[in-house]
Amino acid sequence: MSDPREQPEEEPLDNAQDWVAEHTRRYVASNGADGHLWNGVQTLVLTTRGRRSGCLRRNALIYGTDGDACVVVASYGGAPANPAWYCNLDADPDVTVQVGGDVFAAVARTANGQEKERLWPAMAAIWPDFDNYRKKTDRDIPVVILERR
Repeated sequence: MSDPREQPEEEPLDNAQDWVAEHTRRYVASNGADGHLWNGVQTLVLTTRGRRSGCLRRNALIYGTDGDACVVVASYGGAPANPAWYCNLDADPDVTVQVGGDVFAAVARTANGQEKERLWPAMAAIWPDFDNYRKKTDRDIPVVILERR
């Protein structure tokens, strides 16, 4: 039996949108020095497990905080469907989060009604377009809480 320490580390796949993938790669390569701040807001890198492919997938996302937890919005620019990274959380809520140089395991969960009511204004204050995205879609845009393990 081979030593698991000799197994190559699985390389995550980046977002299909080139600008998101490039941002994510710069973020990871620089340990957050290049990419944590994007257009005046803080971003993190969320790594999920693909629900169909089983592959690791990573995305840079705008985030806020709630106590020790990170908070992200599955806005997808107001598209009619949820982003793939959010759909992956249903299949496997165990994720990896990178905030700057800090990489940690977390559990993702969708905020309940009261939590969302409290967190949405804080997230819209960070990125006002979240309110615009909500007006563009009939979809109930999820707010996701990432709790460190």
